[in-house]
Amino acid sequence: MRQDNSRTIAQEIKLQVFILGGFVALMWITEIVDEALLRGYLDNYGIWPRSFIGLRGILFAPFLHGNLEHLLANTIPLLTLGWFVMLRETSDFLWVTAIAGVVSGLGTWLTGAPNSVHIGASGLIFGYFGFLLLRGYFERSVVSIALSLLAFMLYGSLVWGVLPNQPGISWEGHLFGFLGGILAARLLAQSKR
Repeated sequence: MRQDNSRTIAQEIKLQVFILGGFVALMWITEIVDEALLRGYLDNYGIWPRSFIGLRGILFAPFLHGNLEHLLANTIPLLTLGWFVMLRETSDFLWVTAIAGVVSGLGTWLTGAPNSVHIGASGLIFGYFGFLLLRGYFERSVVSIALSLLAFMLYGSLVWGVLPNQPGISWEGHLFGFLGGILAARLLAQSKR
């Protein structure tokens, strides 16, 4: 019995590494190709607020970054918080990514500054953060509360990122990503009851 159980845990961890690692690798490959070969052209596929063509950015923006420094700044919290999201169930990562990505993207598209382009994975990062913070509240289990506390201890200062306090930073993406994460926490908690 134990061998089967540990084999299942090992397979689950491999799947998590494959999904999260592949997700981040795709971001890095995209940014390297964009900088080295396309001179930032792909950034045009970001979210253009209130422009019909800008809706495509909801899908593409998380994979696009202003430069390698921007991507590097997003990589560690994306890996950390993303893994915390999938720690209990790998499928949670896929659901939270989809919900937070759509809510962040649509919210940014509706409220973003005119004539701006919004790119980067920070909407997802804030979505994972919002999910982890409120998951404990909605699920009321010891494990989810512990993960909520751990996420707050490690990344609690992210909360300030939902406010318009830095020029050139898409606080709209942060705010709506955070709200998308909260929505995901509520929906996933209800589906587990």
